[in-house]
Parts: sequence; C-alpha cells; structure tokens
Amino acid sequence: MRDPVAEQYDSYPYPARNPQEERSRLVDGSPSNLKEIDNYIFGGARDFTRPFRALVAGGGTGDGLILLAQHLADRGCPAEVIYLDLSAASRRIAEARAAARGLANIRFHTGSLLDLPDLRLGRFDYIDCCGVLHHLADPAAGLVALKSVMAPDGGMGLMLYGALGRTGVYEAQAMLKMLDAGAGLPARIELAKRLMGQLPQTNWLARNAAIGDYKRGEDAAIVDLLLHARDRAYDVEEIDLLVRGSGLEIVSFIDPWRYDPDNYLSDARLKALLAPLAPLARARFAELLAGNIKSHVCYVVAAGRAEAALARPSEPSAIPIVRHDDGPGLARAIKGDRIAFRIDGLEVAFALPRMAAPMLGHIDGRRSLAALQAELSGPFGARASPGAFASDFAQLYKVMNGIGRMMIRKGPPS
Repeated sequence: MRDPVAEQYDSYPYPARNPQEERSRLVDGSPSNLKEIDNYIFGGARDFTRPFRALVAGGGTGDGLILLAQHLADRGCPAEVIYLDLSAASRRIAEARAAARGLANIRFHTGSLLDLPDLRLGRFDYIDCCGVLHHLADPAAGLVALKSVMAPDGGMGLMLYGALGRTGVYEAQAMLKMLDAGAGLPARIELAKRLMGQLPQTNWLARNAAIGDYKRGEDAAIVDLLLHARDRAYDVEEIDLLVRGSGLEIVSFIDPWRYDPDNYLSDARLKALLAPLAPLARARFAELLAGNIKSHVCYVVAAGRAEAALARPSEPSAIPIVRHDDGPGLARAIKGDRIAFRIDGLEVAFALPRMAAPMLGHIDGRRSLAALQAELSGPFGARASPGAFASDFAQLYKVMNGIGRMMIRKGPPS
C-alpha cells in the first residue's frame, strides 16, 4: 500500500513553484544557506575547495536543494548534492528548477529516507531534512536513518513544526475531519475553503498571525496545512529529546534571537531569574513567551561535537560575513541606533552600538576583525580602539547573528 503522504504530494506538490521564476530569484531560507552551514556545523572553517557531499532528504519541490546547490556552484566547490523524495511530481518540479539554473551538481533519486541505510549512497558532509520528519509515522526512525549516512564530522539542518506557533491548525484539522463525509480530496479542499471563510474572529487559527498560507486560497497550501495525511508538531524540549535519542545534539536553533527570552522582556527582575537557566530551558521559556514560532529550524551534529561546531567571533583573525553580502545595505537599514523588523505578527527592534553602521559598511567577507579595527581606528579614533571595537562588535554580532544576517568564517576567503 502506497504511503498516503507520497500520494498527497504527488497530487498537490508543495510549496508550489514555477521553474521559470529561477531566472529572477533564488529562494533563500534556513536551513541550508551555505554560510549558515559553515558557521553552525564546521566552525566557520570548512574549506569549500575540497569535495563536499550533501543529501537533501525529502527534497520536495526543491527550495533547500536549489539554494544549497547554487551556493556550492557559486563557490566553485567540487560538490555532489543528492536529492531524495518519494513524490515523483515534486521531483519533476525540482528537476525543472535545477535545469533552469543549469545546475550540474545534483543527482536525483526517488525513494524514502527510511531506506537510506540500504541505498548505498555513501556518507554526507551535510544533510538537509526540512519539513519531513514530522510527516513520518516514526520520526525517530527517520532521524536514525539520516544519522547512519552522516559523516562523523558532518551535520544536519532540520526543520520541524512548532506546536505553539501552529495553534489553531490542529483544531481546524479536527473540524474538517468532522465535516468529511468520505469525499475525495478535491471536495475536501472546497469544504476547507468554505470553512476558512466562516471562521469567527475568536477562532484560534483566525487569530494566529504566524499562519497565513491558507488565506491565499492555493489548493496545495490548503492541503498541506489543513488536510495533511500525517503531521505532528514539536516543542523545544521534544526536539531535543528526538535529537539526543539519535546520538546527535543541537548546535543552535535558527534564528537565535527567537530563543532568547531577553529579547522579549524588559523587566530586570524577570531577566535575572532566567539568567541561570541552561540554554535549552531558556529556549523553551522564549518559545512559551513568544507563542508564534510556527516551525523550529536547528543545526545538529554528532553528540559531543556541538561546542566545536559553532563558529565564534572571538579571534582577531575571524572574518565576519553578511548573509547576502550586503553590509552597506544593512547599515542603511539602521534608524537611529536601532534595526527593526516584523515577523509572524511581532514587531521587533534591537539596539545597536555606536560603531554599527561603519562596521557594517566595511564588512566585505574578506577583512578580518583585526583589519576592520585597524581601518576604522583612523577616522573614528578612540571609538575604534581595540577595547571599544571589541565591545561594539560583540554587541553588533549578537544582534546580526541573532537575526540570521551575520556569521563568521575562519582562515582565508573561499
């Protein structure tokens, strides 16, 4: 009997993607941005002139696949990216997207990640598994299968649904099951659209600013969110248990700022009470406090390796890099001494140090921290002295890394 999840994605591939749009945009996100991979798995020190093998397990219509393969091609890395998915329809879309970009570093396979130990695909430096484990009947077995083909010094980027941020989704799914009279999926989609148009303003899904795909009325989005054949959601502690049960450990949740309660609180007494908590407990508190984390992205490595896997801006030779190579653009986004944005219904503003704008304006992915400090010491004098520079950069990095805009690379540029 065929897997119902595979049947669903063969009929309604998600997310819907038009391969022709590859000519005008590259869909970015997390996990699988190559700068993130280096920062959170290889300590910022991976030499991408060496061969690199990656697996995109449950590649779907190809967002993570195309992002990673394009980044590796842009680096000139001798890489091989393996795509694996059960859905033939999703694979065709991913193949068309790769062809539109002329990417020659991808091999496509149709199959289940549960069969990885027997597929003889070799070991992988990096594994992307985004939005897949929570659709398996046994997510733990899926993660164990992935771990079996991960290189000992490699790692994974995972995405799993967030329980609190999906408040209203499962209640809506329950209502639709009550309305289901054995009709086929097209009829159930029509019922779902009717119900979404009748939600009172008090309904949990209607009130959830983090969930909005269904509002566009796209059939694939309706099916994926409200009529899915199988899905479950996790909180921070459940993800940690899942990961540790597979012999892995979390390096960091992405974006880090969302998992730090200090970013939501202004009360000094509350912050002091939370300060002694372990990072995982602080992340769980932040999840409960924010309430809008609809999906958890994290980078994981073999147990015992997390400390070494994370790049840290602690050495003068460290090279700060900006996600989209747009340091001057980020500098222009600073209003006064703050940078602000909106995510999933939450308005956020972060205070920045005095030297933030000139620092960002000089970051080009080649200059080390020592070189940046030396260049800024002339025009900014005492403000750019070693101590002042180090203090300002630490504050800048905490904010910019926290919002996923800045990472660290060690050694010569690649």
